[in-house]
Amino acid sequence: MYHAIVFLPLLGAIIAALIALAGARARHPGGPPGIGAENHAHGPVDESHARTAPAPHGAHAVLDASHSEPEALEPPAAGSRSAELVTTVFLFAAMLLSWLAFADVGFGHHDSRVTLFPWIISGELKVDWALRIDTLTAVMFVVVTTISAFVHLYSIGYMEEDPHRPRFFSYLSLFTFAMLMLVTADNLVQLFFGWEGVGLMSYLLIGFWYHKPEANAAAIKAFIVNRVGDFGFSLGIFAAFMMTGALDLDTVFAQAPALTGKTIHFLSWDVDVLTLICLLLFMGAMGKSAQFLLHTWLPDAMEGPTPVSALIHAATMVTAGVFMVARLSPLFDLAPAAQAFVTFIGATTAFFTATIALVQNDIKRIIAYSTCSQLGYMFVAMGTGAYSIGMFHLFTHAFFKALLFLGSGSVIIAMHHEQDIRHMGGLKDKLPLTYWTMVIGTLALTGFPLTAGYFSKDAIIEAAYVSSNPIALYGFGATVIAAALTAFYSWRLIFLTFHGTPHDHHHYDAARESPLVMVLPLGFLAAGSIFAGYPFRELFAGHDVADFFGDSLKFAAGSHLLEEMHHIPLLIGMAPTVMMAIGFVVAWEFYIRRPELPAELARQQEPLYKFLLNKWYFDEIYDFLIVRPTLWLARALWKYGDGWTIDGLGPDGISARVLDVTRGAVRLQTGYLYHYAFAMLIGVAALITWFMFGARAG
Repeated sequence: MYHAIVFLPLLGAIIAALIALAGARARHPGGPPGIGAENHAHGPVDESHARTAPAPHGAHAVLDASHSEPEALEPPAAGSRSAELVTTVFLFAAMLLSWLAFADVGFGHHDSRVTLFPWIISGELKVDWALRIDTLTAVMFVVVTTISAFVHLYSIGYMEEDPHRPRFFSYLSLFTFAMLMLVTADNLVQLFFGWEGVGLMSYLLIGFWYHKPEANAAAIKAFIVNRVGDFGFSLGIFAAFMMTGALDLDTVFAQAPALTGKTIHFLSWDVDVLTLICLLLFMGAMGKSAQFLLHTWLPDAMEGPTPVSALIHAATMVTAGVFMVARLSPLFDLAPAAQAFVTFIGATTAFFTATIALVQNDIKRIIAYSTCSQLGYMFVAMGTGAYSIGMFHLFTHAFFKALLFLGSGSVIIAMHHEQDIRHMGGLKDKLPLTYWTMVIGTLALTGFPLTAGYFSKDAIIEAAYVSSNPIALYGFGATVIAAALTAFYSWRLIFLTFHGTPHDHHHYDAARESPLVMVLPLGFLAAGSIFAGYPFRELFAGHDVADFFGDSLKFAAGSHLLEEMHHIPLLIGMAPTVMMAIGFVVAWEFYIRRPELPAELARQQEPLYKFLLNKWYFDEIYDFLIVRPTLWLARALWKYGDGWTIDGLGPDGISARVLDVTRGAVRLQTGYLYHYAFAMLIGVAALITWFMFGARAG
């Protein structure tokens, strides 16, 4: 069963890739097309749907000119429907098996280790390719395969007119396989393989419409920023191997207590070994999960197709960092300083990205910043030692955040690929199914009572309140304030998109509900946004945690955090709900009752508004401190180091001098007899002169 869960997506990806290659060969039998012969402009512009958008006018054309590019006339690749069906059926089969595995492992406690084959054998180092099956793996099985299956189904309708659907579905399935390899990893090398695999597939899917410069730039940015985090992640793996002599998780965990109190000389400092290892590993999580300082790539990743945003950048890949910290909980539990840092970064991200989302206007970017914020909540839980609660929020968040992304895709299609919520309005009657499912997703995101988000999000805030972590109080305050901000920007999106009067009557009149193949996933995810909370509360945040997770999670000895959460003051327990209500009321006042208020407030607080609108100027700061100096140094090394010094004085310089000499010698060979006779006469005269004066001197 476990083999099928992991390798069915890979098999689907291979079949879809073969169909894509066959289609490309049929489309271009003479070889690849010439430059400019292929036009993918429609992809990133109109989100790959059949309807053709008219060119935008006025300021909007400047604001988002990419939306005006025409659709390609290229026909769909042969076998597109087969690629869609094969990959989708395989993912649904894997999803069903994953739920069976969840019941068998989580409730039946049938943990196992499935060895596939020996992978690396070098001296005493032996690394097997094995599947680690425990409750933590089973939870991720359910999350990855369920969201991926419904995203595949949704994409059949969403990508209907894209001529390269086999390639798209192959990438989606291959990403799913890489993610499954990550969550089943039994050793750090295999974990790194899956880690880099999902990063590669994210790069390919963000830049799926590779003829659009914005998509290419976003893909490269995501890849480079993640390389920064992955550099630290790889150093953490090296340090763990150096100190334990092993890479398999069981051996590393068994030897971790012996490292307590030991130091290592690193960058001229003597640093606690476990703290250093955990901080380096968490550096990888900061990049992959778009946390503070390494967050800038995620909003730009929205240049990819919307199904990609729902699968990779909301529910699965970006949660890999959270999963990694949970998987390595035996290490982090022995490094309280690293846990405090994790809490600080998570809390800062939760608040910081929520403030940015308050004023954004692109419907997908608002949800992207919301994702960063919710990931911050998860890391607060991890930092306080409430690993099961962090996984609970990962589990519930996958449903309602994927729902919001797919719902935004339905809106974008209906509004003819318009993504600016200021140009929408009044769509609740045109798109009733999309509206109500997005309202359900918003209720879950904001933590409305009895929704999935209410149980997991409030549990994180309560855990931060009772934790003994020195940064826990800061985490509690930041997450409570972020709860109000989350409610405000979430309802702002709903009110501007679905309520009020239409701002673009042409697109509004043409708007219609998405096809059934797109609406069905919205309905299922809406159900998950409600029912993924209460039925699982005791398993993730109640008295059944230890029995359910078993040895897959490690809790600090003597920790009674989960028990203490049930005895907090009533006011503290009500704080998240009160803040959620405040955020809703303010959004209602701003965008329903007095819609002139936001513009007036923006004028009165223009510096603050621009500060938030420009995302705290992080991109500009990085451009000034890192990008420009790097480009200047690279240009200097290119022009003066490589061009003038190495080439000028080295091989190119020597070859140039040889050419100069040979050109001079060639000029002596004219081919005229009288020139040669004259040269001979001069030579004879010079020789006689030398003999005459040389003999006299002697």
